[in-house]
Amino acid sequence: MTEIYNNLYNFIVSKKHHQYRHTVDWNLAEEYSQKGLSPIERMSDRFRRVCEEEKAVILEGEQIVFLRTVANLPDVFTEAEWKEIKAKHYIHELGYMSNLSPNYYDTISRGLLEKRETADEYGKAAIDNIIMLSDKYLEEAKKQGRADLVEILTQVPRYPARNFREALQFFRILHYALWLEGNYHNTVGRFDKYMYPYLKADMEKGIYTEETALELLCDFFLSFNKDSDLYVGVQQGDNGQSMMLGGIDENGKDVYNLLSELSLKASYNNKMIDPKINLRVSKSTPAERYTEATNLTKAGLGFPQYSNDDIVIPALEELGYEHNDAVNYTVAACWEFIIPNVGADVANIGAMSYPKAVDKAFHNSLVESETFDEFFESVKKEIFKASDEICNNIKDLWFVPSPFMNVLMDCDIYAGGKYNNFGIHGTGIATAADTLAAIKKYVYEEKSVTKEELIKAVDEDFENTPELLHKLRYDAPKLGNNDDFADNIAVELLDVFADSLKDRTNCRGGVYRAGTGSAMFYLRHAEEIGASADGRRKGEPFGTNFSVSLFANVKGPVSVIASMTKPHFEKAMNGGPLTLEFDQSVFADEDGVEKVGLLVKNFIDRGGHQLQLNTVNLDRMLDAQKHPENYGQLVVRIWGWSAYFVELDKEFQDHVIARQAYKV
Repeated sequence: MTEIYNNLYNFIVSKKHHQYRHTVDWNLAEEYSQKGLSPIERMSDRFRRVCEEEKAVILEGEQIVFLRTVANLPDVFTEAEWKEIKAKHYIHELGYMSNLSPNYYDTISRGLLEKRETADEYGKAAIDNIIMLSDKYLEEAKKQGRADLVEILTQVPRYPARNFREALQFFRILHYALWLEGNYHNTVGRFDKYMYPYLKADMEKGIYTEETALELLCDFFLSFNKDSDLYVGVQQGDNGQSMMLGGIDENGKDVYNLLSELSLKASYNNKMIDPKINLRVSKSTPAERYTEATNLTKAGLGFPQYSNDDIVIPALEELGYEHNDAVNYTVAACWEFIIPNVGADVANIGAMSYPKAVDKAFHNSLVESETFDEFFESVKKEIFKASDEICNNIKDLWFVPSPFMNVLMDCDIYAGGKYNNFGIHGTGIATAADTLAAIKKYVYEEKSVTKEELIKAVDEDFENTPELLHKLRYDAPKLGNNDDFADNIAVELLDVFADSLKDRTNCRGGVYRAGTGSAMFYLRHAEEIGASADGRRKGEPFGTNFSVSLFANVKGPVSVIASMTKPHFEKAMNGGPLTLEFDQSVFADEDGVEKVGLLVKNFIDRGGHQLQLNTVNLDRMLDAQKHPENYGQLVVRIWGWSAYFVELDKEFQDHVIARQAYKV
């Protein structure tokens, strides 16, 4: 990297660009309410005002420009109006349509003026405001004597991108504009598939070498990190800037190319949390690709996350996705499978707690159940009840209109996309499976503990039964040891959950999709129940996503993979990765990197659907809690995204630390 880029990088990392931000004393909601403006009129006007307030800032040496300067977006509804809206409708998260994959390529290849011809009046207004904002940057580029940027911003976003740099700059403008509109969690999509033609053409013309193309790409990747902290989500890092690389196209051809390779290198060079790299793979993926990707894992970035085409594509087709759409899948903010351009799926609309279903059956049905099978039937009924409650609660789903987002989609997302399916997470499957395995073994088979004794011990949080606690916690069968005793229970639990959502139609005419992810619910759902019969104490969280219990004594990663590839993932196409933790020492040499790569390949070859790896150093994390000022760039994987450790709430820090109980 050149000195110019290194200076820019250090400027961003040290957050010196925050000096250009300002807050605005907005009071738009009250104004809109008094005027009686419709929701879409409010969103259109807000977008105009925010664009007008934005200042053009061009940092020294940057090749890809646009920097958020307005730090706060105003609400468009008063508290009273929101209360009225929520009384009539189901509101998901902040009320904005999110977790979409817009058709960036279509706009980049056509230009905003051509897109304006077919847009509605609010889309036209949004386009006009973006062009107005872009012109501010054009004038600033002229003032600074940046002839390169003058040429680029004279062309884009009005007209189609003519080369790789213009295409990257166009993308930045579009992505930036969506955030100004309030639409976060918009995945980058299949970046190497739609952007490679621009790079290929420039390489053939001799405009770039691999080295100069990489530096430009590093600059582009850096742009994702300029404003990511302004996202108002659960935690910093959970901002949806996911990029998909690799995978097959409509003709079955592997799209992995030079841009794919350079993207991995750019991510490795920058070592920042965005964009979050996802890699589509299959049984035919060469081993060296896994090795190359594992270098990112070694760097401690928590990605790439892997998705298995061999499993995902046919399973999506089984759910009703057309072949050409299924092969073009990408992932949402975390891991959920979505379709670019035409999909309006709400991939994270709810979550079902396996341990809560088991807990209800445990307290209500265990004593009267004469056999384990009878008891398991009561668990199944509770899972169906939980799914009933979730689905019945989601009625009259309503979104805040987003005129510009609609411009970038190949469908009217508010009337309904080509696909309008809902995704439901399933949390704590290991806790549930381990609990059931312990009950089966000690209550029904060995009869070494009575039902009443076990219930009493659990309700007392094992305060008076330390020996039983140790037995349940460390000696009982656990998911993750390639032991069918516990593993088959997990298989059946996932099947039951999938069956509980089958043949349901949601309020937007789509289906429900079961998933193996957890999102933040691995903490929240654990707070809803007390101790459990697997030896989990009250207040202890579940494992994140599809993973073993925090205190499980597992033989190693091979046994974990063997256990966690037994379920029928084709039934759980909302996604949710197996999460493995590795100590940094595993990557001491190239041989370690290669072995981890082969471990990933083993997971894929066994039929696993998704996998993510986290590389950690327990001592560094513990010291970071004491001395955060020394660890500003320490990155960890949370559930489907990576974050800077010291910027996380302590409960998330503590959970990442607790996960080291079963690290490799």
